[in-house]
Amino acid sequence: METQKPEINNELGSIKIADEVVSTIAGLAAIEVEGVASMSGGWGTDLVEKLGRKNFGKGIKVDVNDDQTIIDIYIVVEFGYAIPAVAENVQREVKVAVETMTGLNVATINVHIIAVSMKKGNADEEQGEFAVE
Repeated sequence: METQKPEINNELGSIKIADEVVSTIAGLAAIEVEGVASMSGGWGTDLVEKLGRKNFGKGIKVDVNDDQTIIDIYIVVEFGYAIPAVAENVQREVKVAVETMTGLNVATINVHIIAVSMKKGNADEEQGEFAVE
């Protein structure tokens, strides 16, 4: 049984916001946080991006039910940054962005650190990522 997505009703009708819209907003906010190297949506979405199609909602799972929004974010952190501080900044920025743009109540933001990105002296040359299994 599929749950009914919340609606914003006004005198002109109703507004329904797709989960994909919320994940895109969250992704754009998260990638702007200092210390976030990239988002990770798994090998499938990474392959699609290498073929030229950007997916700003990759690495984000959104669950909107009634008046509660739960967001799971999977990120790669740059080496040298304090992981708890980066994760808290991601939570704060995503909450503000999603609530401001959609009017939804964000109850929970779970940040999953899946890897640490190691970079050489040149910022454009990535040496590698070390994933946490």
